[in-house]
Amino acid sequence: MSKFNYELVSTPTSSQAISILETIPVEVRTWAASIPLNQRHYILSLLFHLISENSPETKAEILDDFTADNLVVKILQDQVPERLVKRYLKKFHINKELDEYVLKNYVKQFYIHSSRDLNQQPYFYLDSVIRLVHNAEERNKFFYYILGCEILKMMFQMSWFQHEQLYQLQKHQESFLKTYIKPIQYAHKINKIIVPRHESVFFAKRDYFIKKPRIKSEKLNSLVIDTFTTYTVTNLGFLIIHHLNFLVFDYDYIYNSEPEGIFT
Repeated sequence: MSKFNYELVSTPTSSQAISILETIPVEVRTWAASIPLNQRHYILSLLFHLISENSPETKAEILDDFTADNLVVKILQDQVPERLVKRYLKKFHINKELDEYVLKNYVKQFYIHSSRDLNQQPYFYLDSVIRLVHNAEERNKFFYYILGCEILKMMFQMSWFQHEQLYQLQKHQESFLKTYIKPIQYAHKINKIIVPRHESVFFAKRDYFIKKPRIKSEKLNSLVIDTFTTYTVTNLGFLIIHHLNFLVFDYDYIYNSEPEGIFT
């Protein structure tokens, strides 16, 4: 398994932007929806220039309203990678329906995540949307990102004992531990989700080692964005799909093992 570096990124305060589409007359929105797909990037370009000084979150909200429903989702659905991702989500016991609402939110999240990685480079959203529309490889990467994100969210919700069970199943334990488990546990600590006490005392593990994190959905997404780069998330999805048993997973062993043995 390849080794990746990670850098924890703090989350800026998101402004509560009012969608610019709410100020546009219905007739204009109807006209925009009637524009052929191959011409809509001109409208996107105009929109981008109008809002280019706003934050990634604001631009994503405005542009996502225009594109995801009418453009990106139609192209993404019924693709081979979507079916593959659904199959792997089922394999890992992740109950996630890839409907239009979920895909639309992932378009927005992928943009925000990528923008932070690239220090909010101009035109990134417009370029990424156009690539998703016209480039099958880019659409594949988008689905790898979805799978990687869902796997990491699953791991964020595991106890540290379950983390131990998971990484012990892996062929390259140390690399897996360094790349995924340690960053997640560090994020648990700094976000006060799990607070270890007296870590040097073996029996003190009972207080925190088996604690199951309780994290709301929005917080889960922000934890993934703040803890891992888009490359790490996307590459995780790619490795799972393209390398047999890259992520060894035994649901009963991870979730139903008795933790008492570690304290005896």
